[in-house]
Amino acid sequence: MEQSDGQAKNKTQELLIAWLSQPLSVIIILANIFLILGILFNRKLHGTTNWCFLSLLFADLLAGSALPCIPKLATEMNLKYYPCFFTYLTPNFLFLCLLANLLVVHYAKYVCIIHPLHYQASWVYRWAFLYILLAWTAPLIFACLPLVWNQWGTNKNCSFKSVFPKPYLYLETYGLLIPSILAMSFMCIQILWVARKHLKDIKNLLHSVTQSQAPSELEQQLELRNVKSIASASIIFLVCWVPYIVCLNISLLATTPSVSQTIRTIVTCIGTGSAAAVPIILSFGNHQYTQFWRDLATKVCQGCCQRWRCKQKQAQLNASMPRENICMREAHLREAPG
Repeated sequence: MEQSDGQAKNKTQELLIAWLSQPLSVIIILANIFLILGILFNRKLHGTTNWCFLSLLFADLLAGSALPCIPKLATEMNLKYYPCFFTYLTPNFLFLCLLANLLVVHYAKYVCIIHPLHYQASWVYRWAFLYILLAWTAPLIFACLPLVWNQWGTNKNCSFKSVFPKPYLYLETYGLLIPSILAMSFMCIQILWVARKHLKDIKNLLHSVTQSQAPSELEQQLELRNVKSIASASIIFLVCWVPYIVCLNISLLATTPSVSQTIRTIVTCIGTGSAAAVPIILSFGNHQYTQFWRDLATKVCQGCCQRWRCKQKQAQLNASMPRENICMREAHLREAPG
């Protein structure tokens, strides 16, 4: 009876993972491939800041591919030492890389906007590839710590608890992940505050020139853009980062029976998926990253329209020609050599 209940729970968990993680994983992988190709084939985007963003998209692509594996890590597996550690450490490393690359991109944007005159002299601009290298090597070093700091015993199975000790999880969650998310949020708030300040200066300048009390069309457009920026930043934090923070705290309780397996699976799928969606949301906010595909679609549409117009003109010519001329033309075509 207990075995049948356990099998039913495992099937329920597998169905939840299939319905939640796998569609998100496919969407994230395809969106990242779409954006990566759009940047690589657009020579105008081959700059320092965009190389950092390209590294972020590659990290997000790998994190998206590991997305269906993460909810399964809460269950015990029948694996030996090295396969077990590879299974658990790889998704952790990929999500740490995603967060580190996000931090680099946010910091580069922060320096560019807060200190625009000193941006090209800054380290993040001059040593961009060093920052990208650090965004991959530092997570690798930290992710490999459980190889020497673990609770693996001779009679223990491969499980979340045996690979990750509690102090390591607390250090990762409250020492790295949540402070990084809060740092990115702080940088976004600072950028929005500077944008708001510049908007006020522009409005004062426009009022001094036009000397009218009613807001002009340009002021309304600028105000709308500012509202959109604040709304998008708030949505990213509430929709993407809050579920991820909840997921991190739930994962600390993964070894205790206080949280049911179903709730852990649902929260983990939604939390990790929402965090992996952040780079895609940031990408589609910049029209330059999709410019290559829009130009390609325009060319394809223009080619199709030209062919359709040519066919339509040919049909009109054939319809306007007398029947005898058409017959003679067909006869000449048949008699023509080749």
